[in-house]
Amino acid sequence: MALEEKIQELKDLRQKAKLGGGEKRIKAQHRKGKLTARERIDLLLDEGSFEEFDMFVSHRCIDFGLDAQSYLSDGVVTGYGTIDGRLVYVFSQDFTVFGGSLSEMYAEKICKVMDKAMQVGAPIVGINDSGGARIQEGVKSLGGYAEIFKRNVLASGVVPQISAVFGPCAGGAVYSPALTDFIVMAKNSGYMFITGPKVVKTVTGEVVTEEELGGAYIHSNKSGVVHYVADDEEEGILVIRKLLSYMPQNNLEEPPLYPSSDPVERIEETLNEIVPDNPNKPYDVLDVIEAVVDNGEFLEIQDNYAQNIVIGFSKMNGAPVGIVANQPNYLAGVLDINASRKAARFVRFCDCFNIPIITFVDVPGYLPGTVQEYGGIIIHGAKLLYAYAEATVPKITIILRKAYGGAYDVMGSKHLRGDINYAWPTAEISVMGPKGAIEVLYYKEILEIKDEKEKIAFIAQKEQDYREKFATPYEAAKYGYIDDVIEPRNTRFRIIRALQMLNTKKDINPPKKHSNLPL
Repeated sequence: MALEEKIQELKDLRQKAKLGGGEKRIKAQHRKGKLTARERIDLLLDEGSFEEFDMFVSHRCIDFGLDAQSYLSDGVVTGYGTIDGRLVYVFSQDFTVFGGSLSEMYAEKICKVMDKAMQVGAPIVGINDSGGARIQEGVKSLGGYAEIFKRNVLASGVVPQISAVFGPCAGGAVYSPALTDFIVMAKNSGYMFITGPKVVKTVTGEVVTEEELGGAYIHSNKSGVVHYVADDEEEGILVIRKLLSYMPQNNLEEPPLYPSSDPVERIEETLNEIVPDNPNKPYDVLDVIEAVVDNGEFLEIQDNYAQNIVIGFSKMNGAPVGIVANQPNYLAGVLDINASRKAARFVRFCDCFNIPIITFVDVPGYLPGTVQEYGGIIIHGAKLLYAYAEATVPKITIILRKAYGGAYDVMGSKHLRGDINYAWPTAEISVMGPKGAIEVLYYKEILEIKDEKEKIAFIAQKEQDYREKFATPYEAAKYGYIDDVIEPRNTRFRIIRALQMLNTKKDINPPKKHSNLPL
């Protein structure tokens, strides 16, 4: 065979591989409003940057008639490219080939790019659209999943891992995304569950749809499994690109720096008016965040889950930061099980990848009640405490208003190795709120007062005395627990100056195999 014929054969095989399961199945994919595996990669990566691995791989199974069915690439497209010029490894599952089901060779392809990502220190993006294990291959497909899971675990905290769920993700397949740092799901087409509706009905008798069992709403509002819900795949891919812009390539590098058009010394007068005079009146902490960060840009994560706490990424003078903030607009910003878990995982991610953590505090304490106690608020609340105490990245905390009880300790306090702790003049830092404190401290005196008006006046006076003595930032500042009480309008400037000062911070935890996080 002449060279020209060999080159033509190569071109024909490449074209065949790019067709996946064929034109008919590609059209079916498009009718569902879904892109193909390769179209997704083209959108994700910089134009012309994709270099593919293992295009000519096919399965080795000969059982159940599979010896007569073979497709190049075997249901997953793998390789590397760049996003904004930075190296990224990617795999994209192809639903047009055997419903995207995972085979032995399919798993080997994914493992190869994961191994390469670890070797060179670059992020991994996995695009999921698969019916699960390829049943015809039996335990080989299950072994393939376990090999992927192992690599997810070993890569955790070493390189960023992001999963997109743009189609079905069922059975064992869900554990790989669950082990990654962030999951982006497309509304209406993506869903995740351990067992599908048919199995649920057989085992429990419960009738439920795929959407009700594991759709975007369920996992973004109820379970907290998904970090971002996109209206469509195009938006989901843009979110992944945005997420990666805040992250370093690996745990040994610093996050990238960007030019900023927002002046460091910008004064934000609105912050002087944002906290209401009435300590029980809510306000939106997002207004505080957006007033302080560069150009008001804030990428919120898990915005529909545990809304009493806000997490997300932004930039300060062009430097990426992670932000954690109590949300007085929802449940008064109280900490509960879900809020603690949500924030703890985010703090630990930032610490893994050298991203400074800025914490805005307005928390009346932990949510009381049997539901929380029976659900393990002690253990789950301890996760957030643990995450802050363990983190060695720069940590800057600003107490906006309430910081009561154990919740004061947990939210990035000086005692948990907070580097710079500021308070606004509106801050109230104490064991508990004035009302609760007076009821404990003056319980007997209150009981002895029979006249109702006299009792109300006594309580009001004692509350005022308590607030002036304890529920202020100056008592904590007297002991050095607060580094300074700052004017709200200067918050941006003070945070950026602190970040610049902490740029060369070094903090080391004791040597250990690994920590034992309260799970």
